[in-house]
Amino acid sequence: MNILLVNKDYANGKPVDIFFPGPKKCVFFTALISYIMKSHLFVTLILISAAAFVSCRSSKTSKPGDVKDKPQMVASPQAIIYKTRGDYFLHVPVTLSEDRKSLLAYPAPQDVFSGGDLAYPVRLENGYLLDRRGISPSSAFIKLTYYEYSRLGKTPTAEEIMKMILDDDPFSIIYQCGPKHSFRDIESDLNAIILDGKEDNFKKLK
Repeated sequence: MNILLVNKDYANGKPVDIFFPGPKKCVFFTALISYIMKSHLFVTLILISAAAFVSCRSSKTSKPGDVKDKPQMVASPQAIIYKTRGDYFLHVPVTLSEDRKSLLAYPAPQDVFSGGDLAYPVRLENGYLLDRRGISPSSAFIKLTYYEYSRLGKTPTAEEIMKMILDDDPFSIIYQCGPKHSFRDIESDLNAIILDGKEDNFKKLK
C-alpha cells in the first residue's frame, strides 16, 4: 500500500505531494521530514540570536556618552597687546630661549602672513599694538622687515637669525587679553578698554 503525505515546500511555501512506496518506510520518512522542519526552525533561531547579539554589541560600543564621541576642545588664539621700547612695527619677531642666548623658533618666509596679508601688528590707542604673529615675553625683533623677509628665497639658518637681532628685550609691557573669539570687534573693543584705562585688568605677561 502506498502512503501519501502532504507537506510544504519550505523553499517557496507551496504544497508538495510526497509518495512513499510502503508502510515500512513511512515512519522513516516522517521522522526525516520532522527533522528537516525542526532544523529550519533551529537555524532561524540561531540567526535571530546572532543578529540580536551584534546589535547589542554595536549599541554598547557606540553610545553617545563614550569618550571617543565627545567633541575635542580646541584652544582659541589669545589676544596679545604690547608696547615696545623702540619702533619695531615693521620688523619680524622671533622667539629666544629664556636666557636669550639661543633661538627657539622663527618663521619661514612664507609664514609671515596672516589672512593673506603680511602679519604687521594692528595699531591701537595709547601706543599699544595688537599682535598678529605670535608675540611672547621671549620674543625679539630682527633687522629684516616683514616685506624683506617674505622675499627671501630660502629660510635663514638659526645662526644667521641670531646675527640679525636688533633688540633681545624689546618690550615695555605685554598683556594677554583672553581668547580672540570673545570679542565682538576686537580692535574697537580693545581700544575702548584702553581709553577707559582698564587694560590692567588683563593678565600681565611683562
